[in-house]
Amino acid sequence: MLYFKTYELSPSHEWVVLIHGAGGSSSIWYRQIKDYKGQFNLLLLDLRGHGKSKDLPKPKQPYTFEEVSLDVIEVLDHLKIKTAHFIGISLGTILIRNIAEMEPERVKSMVLGGAVLRLNTRVKTLMFLGNMCKKAVPYMWLYKLFAWCLMPKKRHESSRLLFVEQAKKLCQKEFIRWFKLTNDVAPLLLQFEQSPVDVPTIYIMGKEDYMFLLPVEESVKKSNNASLAVIPDSGHVCNVDQPKVFNRITLDFLHRQAKQSSCIS
Repeated sequence: MLYFKTYELSPSHEWVVLIHGAGGSSSIWYRQIKDYKGQFNLLLLDLRGHGKSKDLPKPKQPYTFEEVSLDVIEVLDHLKIKTAHFIGISLGTILIRNIAEMEPERVKSMVLGGAVLRLNTRVKTLMFLGNMCKKAVPYMWLYKLFAWCLMPKKRHESSRLLFVEQAKKLCQKEFIRWFKLTNDVAPLLLQFEQSPVDVPTIYIMGKEDYMFLLPVEESVKKSNNASLAVIPDSGHVCNVDQPKVFNRITLDFLHRQAKQSSCIS
């Protein structure tokens, strides 16, 4: 089972599940925990191969989004968490959306930071180059290149360094396993676009998230149950770049959703 850590207030408090992105770990939420743990039950996870989940048995077959999503669901089942609010960053937003597809009754709401909804030409080029070079080039060279492309500015440095430091804990083989998942991203995102789920959603994006902001803006205009908050002076990893703003927006949203669900029940 994945490594996980919980902060539990009481059975009557609602659960919030935090899912990191590729190359990160649950430690990327360190600027959120203090504000969150006094208001909600928290579940933090390290995805397979990441953080303290790096020693899980490795399957012979390539990773799939379904399997990686089932890893999260297994922990929820183990802890008897029937429903929860989900917060994710980057690739973590794809996993949350996939969990909502697989078990929609489980997901009370989605907070999708640095959300990946569509791949532009720059992202596709990076992925193509990465797939061409992933076995020949040390993975940290590739990861540092991707981190710099996603978070190029000086004020993104803390986010960039945090993810690079976490990525150093991966091995080359594990990096390749996760990178092969990029081949499945585009068709999965198209599937999500064609079959939207009825889950209250807020996208939180950095104004300087040049790779992914535009598709989110376009998607929210067409949605009836999604909203968008754009954080100035922030890049892709907005929970690290601007944690106070991120925390305020997410907690406001979560409390609204919790209040609505209590009124319904």
